[in-house]
Amino acid sequence: MRPFGRLRSVASVRRQLLRAIHPIERVENVPVETAFDRILARDVVAPRPVPEFARTTWDGYAIRSADTGTARPAAPAELTVVGEVFAEGAFPRTLRAGEAVEIATGGAIPRGADTVVIFEEVERTGRRLRVSRPVPRGDRISPPGQDFPRGARLARRGERLSAVAVGSIAACGLPKVPVYARPIVAIVPNGNELLVPGTRGGPGRIYESNNATLSAVVTAAGGVPRPEPPVRDDPRAIERSLRRALRTSDLVLATGGSSVGERDHLPQILPRLGTLLFHGIAVRPGKPTLAAAVRGKVVVGMPGHPTSCLANMYWLVLPALHRLGRRPGPGYSEGTAVLGADAVAPSSGMSTVVPLRFRGGRAYPTFRGSAIHASLSGATAFAMLAPGTRRARAGDRLRVYRLDPPLGPPSEGGNG
Repeated sequence: MRPFGRLRSVASVRRQLLRAIHPIERVENVPVETAFDRILARDVVAPRPVPEFARTTWDGYAIRSADTGTARPAAPAELTVVGEVFAEGAFPRTLRAGEAVEIATGGAIPRGADTVVIFEEVERTGRRLRVSRPVPRGDRISPPGQDFPRGARLARRGERLSAVAVGSIAACGLPKVPVYARPIVAIVPNGNELLVPGTRGGPGRIYESNNATLSAVVTAAGGVPRPEPPVRDDPRAIERSLRRALRTSDLVLATGGSSVGERDHLPQILPRLGTLLFHGIAVRPGKPTLAAAVRGKVVVGMPGHPTSCLANMYWLVLPALHRLGRRPGPGYSEGTAVLGADAVAPSSGMSTVVPLRFRGGRAYPTFRGSAIHASLSGATAFAMLAPGTRRARAGDRLRVYRLDPPLGPPSEGGNG
C-alpha cells in the first residue's frame, strides 16, 4: 500500500480536466434524417426559397379575385371549373376570366389565379361554380419564400439540431448535414476478479458492470462508447490496452486499479503515458480517481466500485464529455430541493456526493455504500456537500444538480 498524496478539491480537478479536454474537430456529413440532436459544424443556409412557387394552403378552387368582386348571396359569381391540380401537379395554361381550377392543399397556383375559395364556401353543380361573396386577393395562398427565402440561415454552427431544424434543412432539398463527429470513448476495466456478463461465475469473481453504466452516460452525452473486456491485473497488459485505446478513441476511461493498493497499477502507468493531472480527490465516494493528458487526449482512471465510479462520472466526467462533443452545458442543471430524509454526514476534509431521487416534491438520498449498485437506484440528481458542513437533515433546502434527459426526466418534483 502507498499513501495518497495531497488530495485535490472537487472544483480544482474539474477545472483542470476541462482545460485538458479539446472539443472534437472532426466533421462528417450525415443524412438529414439522422442529424437530429447532432452538433452542427457549419451554418446551413437555404439554397432556394421554400416554397419555390405559390401554393394553396387549403383544398378548394383557384380563381381570379376580380371575378368575385360583385358577388353576393342574391347574385353569386358564376365560374366554370376547367381542371384540377393535385399537390404534385400543375395546371398547363393561364387561367382565363370566369374560370376556376379545383386544387388540393399544397398544389401550385395556376398562372392567372390569385386567390383560393374553399369547398365549404361555394356551390357546385357539374362544372358550374357559384361564389356568393367577394374573395380577397391572396386568400389561402402561400407565396414563394413565405417559409424562408433563399439565403436564410436555417441553423447555426454549434447548434444542437432540433426536429424543426432538420425539417427545415430537408424542406430545402439538402440531403446531408455537416456535423461534428461523435466522440469515441474507450472504456477499459481491469481486475482479475472481473467477468464478462454471460460467462460462468465462481468464488471470488464478479460480473463487470461499469462498462454498462459508463456506456449509458457516454451515449446520453452524444458520444460513442467502446467498452472493452476486463484486463487482468498485469501492468504490461493494462498499459498495452490503454495505448491501443488511445490510438482509436478521443477519450479513455479506465475503471479499477486507481487507488494505492498493491494491484492498483494505474498510478504508475498513466505518468508513463503522458502528464499526470491529478491523483486523489477530496471527495467521497470517488477519492481514488486520477487523470493524465496524453498527446491532446485524456485518460481518466475511475474507481472500480460501481457507485463511486458512476458518481464521479456524473459530476466530473459528464461535463468533460459535453465539452469534448461540443454539447451545451455540463449535462446537469442547478437548482434547489427540500430533503425528505437525512443525508450522510460530510467529513471534515472531504466533499460528499449525495445521490438523490425525487418523490412527492422532495429529494431523498439513495446512498448505501460505494460497492452497492442500489446506492444510485432511481437517482436523477445529486448534491455536493462541502467539507466540514453540518449533516443535512430532512426539511433542509439544498443546492442540487439535476441530470439532463435522458439521464434524468424532463421535470420532477421539488423547486428549482
